[in-house]
Amino acid sequence: MGVVRRTIVIAVWIIGAIGLSPAVSAQNRDDIDPSAGQGVWIDIAPPLSRELVDDVLAGLDQLAQSTPGDSRRTVVLAFREFASDVQTEFEEALRLARRINSPDYRRLRIVAFVDGRITRHTVLPLAAVERLMLSNNAVLVGFDSKQESIDETVQAAYQAIAKRRGLFPESLVSALVDPDVELVRLTTSDGGRPLVTADELQSMRQSGDVIEEDIWKTSGEALSVSAVQLRDLRVATDVIATGRRDDETTAQKIRESLAARLDLSQLRPLATDVGTSDRRGVLLEMIGSVTTAKSQRWQSNLNATLSGDVNTWLVSVDSDGGSFGESMGLAGWFASPTPPLQRVVGFVPGRAIGDASIIATACKPLYLSPDAKLGGPGADSIQPEQVVDQRELIELIARRTNRSAGLLMGLLDRQRQVFRYINKSTGRFRYATPQQLVEDADDPDLERDRWRQGEAIDLSAGLTAEQAVQLGLADGIASSLDQVAAQAGLPAVPAPAADRGIVRAVESIGRRQGLAFLALMIGFMMLSTEMSAPGLGIPGFVSMICFGFFFWVQYLNGTAEWLELLALVLGLVCIAIEFFVVPGLGIFGIGGLLLTMLAVVLMSQTFVVPRNVYQVEVLTRSVWMALGGLASTMAGFAMIRYFMPHLPVLNTLVMEQPDAQLIDQQERLAHFEDLLGQTGTTMTPLRPSGKARIGERVVAVVSDGQAVERGATVRVIKVLGNRIVVEEAT
Repeated sequence: MGVVRRTIVIAVWIIGAIGLSPAVSAQNRDDIDPSAGQGVWIDIAPPLSRELVDDVLAGLDQLAQSTPGDSRRTVVLAFREFASDVQTEFEEALRLARRINSPDYRRLRIVAFVDGRITRHTVLPLAAVERLMLSNNAVLVGFDSKQESIDETVQAAYQAIAKRRGLFPESLVSALVDPDVELVRLTTSDGGRPLVTADELQSMRQSGDVIEEDIWKTSGEALSVSAVQLRDLRVATDVIATGRRDDETTAQKIRESLAARLDLSQLRPLATDVGTSDRRGVLLEMIGSVTTAKSQRWQSNLNATLSGDVNTWLVSVDSDGGSFGESMGLAGWFASPTPPLQRVVGFVPGRAIGDASIIATACKPLYLSPDAKLGGPGADSIQPEQVVDQRELIELIARRTNRSAGLLMGLLDRQRQVFRYINKSTGRFRYATPQQLVEDADDPDLERDRWRQGEAIDLSAGLTAEQAVQLGLADGIASSLDQVAAQAGLPAVPAPAADRGIVRAVESIGRRQGLAFLALMIGFMMLSTEMSAPGLGIPGFVSMICFGFFFWVQYLNGTAEWLELLALVLGLVCIAIEFFVVPGLGIFGIGGLLLTMLAVVLMSQTFVVPRNVYQVEVLTRSVWMALGGLASTMAGFAMIRYFMPHLPVLNTLVMEQPDAQLIDQQERLAHFEDLLGQTGTTMTPLRPSGKARIGERVVAVVSDGQAVERGATVRVIKVLGNRIVVEEAT
């Protein structure tokens, strides 16, 4: 029944294509309103999925409606080679080709530009355009006998589209679609160079007009036509030398060159995701670690927007991951938008590493900032078995976003070795592991022989923005959200999804490790200040605020839960017991300090034991943060001891240090300072101690080291507390 239904649908489409008014094709290709002066560039990255074709047609509809009736606007559909394991469906290619040929676009002059290798059904829309322009490395590749069989209705649809525009010769179309057709380029006696099939070749040979035969395709192989060959056939009007398409400067030069050849002042880029003028979006900023609580909050906020007129989600991902399961759930959700949602546009301003990379790549299109990083080790240690268990969902995401499932799995599994494989007969390439290449084949050896293994793709450390675009894991590079919004067809950066502004602000602050570390240092410093001078109150209150802020930031970042909070509270309580309840034992003090440091370390990470390079780096940073808190505690004690007694106002809050000399004077039983310098008479011999009468008092004295006889005159030379030192007066 499915074959019959498809045959009927195709037959109806063929009738519609043939029955279109010939007035459309009679339009002069130079019939352009000179006052317009500008053309529009729509970038198309095959394969042609339903969503992509919808985007392109929506953009063409908008351009057709906005073009005055007495002029024509030039639109360049830029087809570029794209790395994907997914192939274009015939129905989508035919739908795009028919609409290009329809009277709805009579105000548009639709030109196709091909850069790179375009294969199979993606070739069909090229036969429907008014003019074909190619890069010097452009190649059109048809079907071979080992690929899906092409029935007569599909071949008839190709011929109908090609005949409608007259750009592609009938023999060329037959050879592209039917792998059994042989194609030969002849040189005849009258100077002609027709392109004929094997059946036509026999009659040409019999006529004796054939001088030279150039075989382009033999039976059973796929036809591969280069840019030079297409220009010689006059199928393509221009061949332009190009560089790397991911470089914006090179892309701009290509547009300038095409504009000059099309007699336009410029070609203005219009992304394929810019469809209608009623694009309404909402912004979601995914900052910090991915946790269950945050995932539920993000989903709740986005679901709330679907009850209004929002049809576009703009998702900014700046995350280290944290939960592989939650990230896979979000990725599957983003890759399959349901009405009224039309698309989920992604942007990575900083990094999307670990499991957060699958969230970013599930957005279509995805833009990266020039310094962004995609993939690499993250907060969650993803095991190979987990990736295998999620293979079905990953392949679904790959199909929906036109990305390589092999590359997506390689981003998540750092142990997976992914290679670039090139089909020996068609030149098509795919990314896969050696096992993944043949696991679905009936004959693994035969399937392996069809592919040539190319270079290995190193995904273990992540990808730069340029590398991600080259591999098809991202769709472009953008420097800001404003640029992404413009590419998405939004008038401006949309308002954030329903959420508490204070939460977003704190999450943003929490990404600044220096600020969190500063709050922690101040907290420990104020705590030590309070312990050094109990009863002040203000340092203790500030310490409590700093610790609370630090915990809140880490909680919103998804790195702090009840265990970390319990460790922090117990640690501070133990320290308080050591200082205020049972001082001197040391057990509570040391234990409380260790608990507090453990809490600080655990609050700064989503794991307990590091399992990858990134987690080791995070653990190192967390330990240094804890040591910094300890250093702040010591600094607080030093500040109390050395600085506060000398600061205005604060010095009144600190008890004065006791004076040793004053204490000594207060503890004495008698005072003899008044005897210093007086003379007297010894009452006993001084050997070296004895007694002497000085003034009216008899006191114990000590000689300066010499023996003094009784009755000698002595003078007091030193008074040290109760010790009176004398010498014999001369």
